[in-house]
Amino acid sequence: MDSFWLKLPKPFFILAPMYDVTDEAFRQMFARYGKPDVLFTEFVSVDGLTSEKGWAKVVRELYFQPNEHPIVAQVFGADPEKFRVAATVIADLGFDGIDINMGCPDRTIIKQGAGSALIRKPDLAKKIIEATKAGAKGLPVSVKTRLGYSKTDEMTDWLGAILSAKPDLLTVHVRTTKELSKVPAHWELVPKIVKMAKENDVPLVINGDVMTLAEAREKAEKYGLAGVMIGRGAFGNPWLFSGQTDISLKEKLAVLVEQIKLFEKLYGGTATNKKLFGGHTKNFAVMKKHFKAYIKGWPGAPALREKLMTAESSKEVGDIISLYLKN
Repeated sequence: MDSFWLKLPKPFFILAPMYDVTDEAFRQMFARYGKPDVLFTEFVSVDGLTSEKGWAKVVRELYFQPNEHPIVAQVFGADPEKFRVAATVIADLGFDGIDINMGCPDRTIIKQGAGSALIRKPDLAKKIIEATKAGAKGLPVSVKTRLGYSKTDEMTDWLGAILSAKPDLLTVHVRTTKELSKVPAHWELVPKIVKMAKENDVPLVINGDVMTLAEAREKAEKYGLAGVMIGRGAFGNPWLFSGQTDISLKEKLAVLVEQIKLFEKLYGGTATNKKLFGGHTKNFAVMKKHFKAYIKGWPGAPALREKLMTAESSKEVGDIISLYLKN
């Protein structure tokens, strides 16, 4: 099976996977209003995917619809054999690719030996890539990681180890684990990463501090990248990848309500949730992080946002916004 990555027009642009953000409701807004070239799921534990008890819960994060292709399932863990089995499961679910998270800086993930903890275990990281390929039934296997754990000068050895395992694509968030997002992304190091990737014939995507499609295009051209991944720049902006910037306030608020209604339908205590996910719900409070993203940039925004933070349902959100637009 040919990798879909090789068939994409270059440069291509990707919506970054973000935990408790890039759920189905969020991705659907992008699929409808400004679809990127590739979508990723939230990351899913291979431990959960390979256990009968865990499967019922994590399958919720792997739900997608036909309008999201090409879509990649992102997974995390520390056991190569579980990656092999999880890859087979993902292939059977109809995904276009599998991505291994080797960059998450969350402490709970690191304590499991997963995410960016693997930066300190390059031999294990390579075994995980090999095992995932073995179970993937021909689907492309990519890796998303960071420059290093504590220092940027870990980059050469760490990325060199990953590239030697020949993933179908490498995405690098150009910060270290310790830096989180507290410092500017190290775009000055990208030329060296590009050189390493080309020497290993692995397509390269860079992630970090890109906020607009125009900026993504400029950086892709400047550095000779296969693609650019955008995360925080996508918050509250499902039109991002369309390049459209003249979105009216009324349209923004309408799409926010649309997203919240879909979230509630999928993840609330609904018949749809019970049918799709066996009653495994999500807290409505997850949606509140999106209020600030959609509602900013005009004088009345803070007051509206404050009112919405008290809402506990899509109906309450809709009522508050309707009243706001009438005044």
